[in-house]
Amino acid sequence: MQVEAGPLLQNITFPDDLRSLKETDLEEVCKELRQYIIDIVSVNGGHFAASLGVVELTVALHYALNTPYDQIIFDVGHQAYGHKILTGRREEFHTNRILGGISGFPKRSESAYDAFGVGHSSTSISAALGMAVASAYKGETDRQHVAIIGDGALTGGMAFEALNHAGIEKSNLLVILNDNCMSIDPNVGAMKEYLTSITTSKSYNRFRDDLVSVLAKISKKGPNAYGWAKKLEQSIKGTLLKNSNLFESLNFRYFGPVDGHDVNKLVKTIEDLKHINGPKLLHVVTVKGKGYALAEKDQTKWHAPGLFDKITGEIKKSVSDKPQPPKYQDVFGHTLVELAEENKNIMGITPAMPSGSSMNIMMKAMPDRAFDVGIAEQHAVTFSAGLAAQGLVPFCNIYSSFMQRSYDQVIHDVALQKLNVVFCLDRAGLVGADGPTHHGAYDIAFMRCIPNMIVASPMNEEELRNMMYSAQLPDIGPYTIRYPRGNGVMPDWKLPFKEIPIGKGRKLVDGEEIAILTFGHIGNEATKAIRNLNADGIHPGHYDMRFAKPLDEALLHEVFQKYNKVITVEDGCLPGGIGSAILEFMADHNYEAHVQRLGIPDGIIEHGEQAELWNICGYDAAGIENEVRKMTKGIKTETLVG
Repeated sequence: MQVEAGPLLQNITFPDDLRSLKETDLEEVCKELRQYIIDIVSVNGGHFAASLGVVELTVALHYALNTPYDQIIFDVGHQAYGHKILTGRREEFHTNRILGGISGFPKRSESAYDAFGVGHSSTSISAALGMAVASAYKGETDRQHVAIIGDGALTGGMAFEALNHAGIEKSNLLVILNDNCMSIDPNVGAMKEYLTSITTSKSYNRFRDDLVSVLAKISKKGPNAYGWAKKLEQSIKGTLLKNSNLFESLNFRYFGPVDGHDVNKLVKTIEDLKHINGPKLLHVVTVKGKGYALAEKDQTKWHAPGLFDKITGEIKKSVSDKPQPPKYQDVFGHTLVELAEENKNIMGITPAMPSGSSMNIMMKAMPDRAFDVGIAEQHAVTFSAGLAAQGLVPFCNIYSSFMQRSYDQVIHDVALQKLNVVFCLDRAGLVGADGPTHHGAYDIAFMRCIPNMIVASPMNEEELRNMMYSAQLPDIGPYTIRYPRGNGVMPDWKLPFKEIPIGKGRKLVDGEEIAILTFGHIGNEATKAIRNLNADGIHPGHYDMRFAKPLDEALLHEVFQKYNKVITVEDGCLPGGIGSAILEFMADHNYEAHVQRLGIPDGIIEHGEQAELWNICGYDAAGIENEVRKMTKGIKTETLVG
């Protein structure tokens, strides 16, 4: 379906076109831009509510600033759809997050207007400060650098580190705090309470209305006048606010809060702030999902709803008469509650992803035993370590890609002390349309090299339950369980718990000539490949390794004593992965065999559907089948995509 942009938006290809319009046209531009996002995302999918919430802010920034010379750095990037549409990608926007199409996040290689590539939270202030310092060094004193960060991302420790540093620099940096009381789920913590106290101070709100423009005018009259105005402003702010202003204490000039949906006021404010030197913070209050009533009402559900009917709001789901396997994340959520009912020491921890990880199931059932710690993966790990040090068993659920941010804490605070923290790494492997910033490619490699760490991955829902059960048994130590985004393979998955001995794999199929060794859910692709191969008289053995560390050495001795051709399959990076571990075992024990490793190659894998990416990388059912046929001189399959 061809989506038509509104009459004003049709004539905006780049921000120069936007800046040629009158300010009185901007409200209509915002309406058309918001409608265009709704029209496209409803039929193509993608992140939704975040971009609707910053339509006016996005238009105001590109209207008031000289982009791309002036640089806008988004935090995370969920909110950048309007930015992409206004910066030369309107005609391509229907390819957003589709294989071969534009990225769902800002990406430097995609556009000069994407000043910094993002996808993880809390990076924008650090990056913008680096750019501002670089511009000052090069003599580009007129260049503006703007970091747009949400109140959710502001809970990340890196944001505070950047604010602390920026306060002692004199760089031309503007931080825009997009305050909507949300990340993906509602925000938690003291920062949320602090921002609420600012936004509800009526006296202060009356005072700040004219403050920005007054200071901008005074700043043009020389440093003495500016210094006097700054002291007066600080004195009045201190009187009107109950608590001292956090941002002011870090040497930021604080302005706001302002209405984030008044585009003309935003334009005027941003233009005034361009004339005020040094680090500044503009506090903008917005509504996530603005302009689409259902998204405003349920912002978590509409963060990334998939395809939907824009008129009725009905979210479209595939319909099947057969019972469907659950999502792995839901198996985790329900199983955790079952285990916690039997073991009073079990606790649940997630860094700002309760609905994304299904930790919200435990948070509802046992609110005193499940914690959302905010976007703070490092804190989540060491907080879990503290719980474990007191004899509790924390299940710390973090997306594989986000676990990278807390690697030092895993080593220093958990592994060195051999604490029984259970890391449940959701979204392990290639995740699909979110692309390279979110692929869980590296956890097998970076976890298996840590002393005391157990690294496991289930092939199905039953194995996930049993690994979780086994991980909370006494005297276990650090235990990592990785599982993919999406659905499993067992509609009837709620089976009685069984202990899986640490480092114990299983032989699924005895075979001839060649063995396939798989790790995790991707083993189901090998099962499909074997069915096709059996029809042509090729009978590979199939082993579900279950553990990348420790390896099942007895099982591997069996494999290398029987087979001289071996294929390893993993939904993780090949360098340092389980295939590498098996090659190390083979070398250490002087075996000789032809081993072919299938997995994520040493390169950046772009976005696309999971199945498409598995196919491109050559480890879906067709890729496994093709490799077996090549190694056994069987009939060759069709050429792979890519």
